[in-house]
Amino acid sequence: MKINVRIFYTEGCDHTPPTIDLVKNTASKMGIDIDLETIKVQNQEQAESQKFLGSPTVQVNGIDVDPSTRSVNAFGFM
Repeated sequence: MKINVRIFYTEGCDHTPPTIDLVKNTASKMGIDIDLETIKVQNQEQAESQKFLGSPTVQVNGIDVDPSTRSVNAFGFM
């Protein structure tokens, strides 16, 4: 069974490439098969619909990996 991992980012975010590498390396080391999707957030509407909190945002099966952000509703494009 593959796990769906989505990484949302904004253009020019320096943290995105190392985050992608970290996700891939962690999944590999743990023997987890992932379906990795990277999504560029380009506007406020997209940020709200994707629950984008900042660049990069990592979601596993639609849930943010940071538990402290799961109750936040202040999504936005920065």
